[in-house]
Amino acid sequence: MDQYHEVIEGKVSRGTGAKKIKNKDKTLAHVGGEFVKTKIGNPLRKKKRGRGGTTKIKVRYDMYVNVSKEGKTEKVKIIRVIESNNADLTRQSIITKGSIVETEKGKVKITSRPGQDGVLNGIFV
Repeated sequence: MDQYHEVIEGKVSRGTGAKKIKNKDKTLAHVGGEFVKTKIGNPLRKKKRGRGGTTKIKVRYDMYVNVSKEGKTEKVKIIRVIESNNADLTRQSIITKGSIVETEKGKVKITSRPGQDGVLNGIFV
């Protein structure tokens, strides 16, 4: 589902009390991309074309997170999602940036953007 958000800044009404009208219409450049719900499972990545021919790799499913501590990085298996951005995402076990997941070696906070970067990186909490 595409999203479109544009807010009228400043006063919403004119001095006479009439509402302000947007001076331009919606354009395709203002439409956001679809939200990729990254979940725990067999690794699956999705390639998406962006504006100007650029490509983004989005993570649909992943069961490992790259955790760095004191300059060393290791691959750790994810057990479950403890905390996400809101209660709905936590209930559905959706991983986003800032989510806290339980792994085999402890709790990890996700520092990468799975829907943008195509990889799960994190640090120990």
